Amino acid sequence: MVITKDTALPSEEELNVQEINVSWPVLQAASVYIGKKCEWHNNEFMLCRQETEDPRKCVNEGKKVTACALEVFQGIKKHCMEDFNQYVSCLEQSSGTMELSLCRNTQAAVDSCILKNLNIERPPFGYFCEAKVHDSPRSKPVKPKVEYPDATPPIVKGPYPEAKYGSRSWWST
Repeated sequence: MVITKDTALPSEEELNVQEINVSWPVLQAASVYIGKKCEWHNNEFMLCRQETEDPRKCVNEGKKVTACALEVFQGIKKHCMEDFNQYVSCLEQSSGTMELSLCRNTQAAVDSCILKNLNIERPPFGYFCEAKVHDSPRSKPVKPKVEYPDATPPIVKGPYPEAKYGSRSWWST
């Protein structure tokens, strides 16, 4: 999107939301729960971005995604902090690439705690790759149809003049 001096940007107050200040291992450990709990809000935000092709019109949907993720972190902190911290420590210390396969025991403890207290079930492998239909309450925006004049003149059809220097094709013998 090109921005000119005539482009209206949202105000600072409109963009101000509470940030989620966590490290990469914490985000990695909580990603599936955030993805599952906030799936509808995230799909609504991405659909808005794709349909309007203007991120300024989707600020409120983005705020809802952030609020949902923050709610998941607050629930984890309130109910499952000890198990979650063990899981994050396991991810950080088990390998340099934070492989999940090395921390399945602590992951199972976190999964059961989050299912019991937050009612978020860990989705099966490949869940986020499945095709889904998102039913949005918003009406689809109408894009004005822009017609551009044809830049090239039409091809003139008709009899062509005789070639001055013989045939236009060259044949070798």
